[in-house]
Amino acid sequence: MGEGNDNRAGTGRRHVARQSGGRGGKRPTLADVAERAGVSTALVSIVMRDAKGAGAQTRERVLRAAREIGYRPDARARLLRRSRSRLLGVQFGLQEPFHANLVECIYTAAESAGYDIALSAVAPSRNEQRAVDALLADRCEALILLGPQAPAARLTDLVGRLPVVSVARRLRDPSVDVVRTADDEGIRQAVDHLVALGHRTIAHIDGGRAPGAAERRRGYRDAMRHHGLADQVQVIPGGLTEDHGTAGARTLLTDDPHPTAVLAFNDRCATGVLDAFLRAGVRVPTDISVVGYDDSHLARLSHVDLTTVAQDTQRLADQAVERAALRVESREAEGTPPAARRREIVIPPHLVLRGTTARAREAPGRSGHSAAASATPPPTSD
Repeated sequence: MGEGNDNRAGTGRRHVARQSGGRGGKRPTLADVAERAGVSTALVSIVMRDAKGAGAQTRERVLRAAREIGYRPDARARLLRRSRSRLLGVQFGLQEPFHANLVECIYTAAESAGYDIALSAVAPSRNEQRAVDALLADRCEALILLGPQAPAARLTDLVGRLPVVSVARRLRDPSVDVVRTADDEGIRQAVDHLVALGHRTIAHIDGGRAPGAAERRRGYRDAMRHHGLADQVQVIPGGLTEDHGTAGARTLLTDDPHPTAVLAFNDRCATGVLDAFLRAGVRVPTDISVVGYDDSHLARLSHVDLTTVAQDTQRLADQAVERAALRVESREAEGTPPAARRREIVIPPHLVLRGTTARAREAPGRSGHSAAASATPPPTSD
């Protein structure tokens, strides 16, 4: 009796060890699944590929054995065996909240189109070249580059290898599809809103050489001229980050009097502006109004409550995936890169009113957003 119990205990110990992995604690393999299920490795392969050749009971036994020992198919190996990867590579800025919103929408759009997504981040310690190289190594069929800052010549070289879609950056290369927001129109809406609130001294902290910065500068200057405020134009060198916004705000605070409103390049920059004003004892929006750009999650935080220009992330993502897929399918059908004309898709933005804009301090009337209804085009409010 005791001897039988020892054998059962020993079997139990072996069973637990097998459940935790393959031989010697290594990752379970097809051979481990086959041994567990009592079938051939070839039959396990048929089941894992969901191919014909295995009965329902056998298929269930193999899948149960795989679950019991923790077997997971190697996705990369499976891709290598396929003639097509159906992968779209997405390069994004790790520190950009707006890119995070876009990536979430790209996942949805890609799944609907029958594609998977491979992500590669750009960070202070990882440049765009390394990000793209990683995507190429993953056998991506096309690249979607969010706000690329690489030289245009490098992007042209990439197009010789696979289709490329640039999101949020204008390019003249006819072989690169571009999907972007009408950045100049977004800034014009913001200026219209501020002018309707009685502001005349409106400064713009720009984005330096960032994608979209030139268009936003142009939109600001055009809108100020349209309202007869060309002599009030004030562009402060800035950039993408909170630090750029803080530095720009400190520059503006040296003016006497300082402007009554500030347009920041993006929401991150605007957050830096708000921080600088808070530390200086400048009240927003009582003393000065602030407008951001992107409508990222930062703008929606209750303690930020930022008036901002919203980009339509879902439409940007849908169009980017659609253009990438069309380019891929065209190459597959024709066997060579298509000599397609450049396609630039421009999507309109809209203004979202929150708590950082109010009537100019020298303007008569109630503070708040009541005067915004006279702005053209009418903004939306969340």
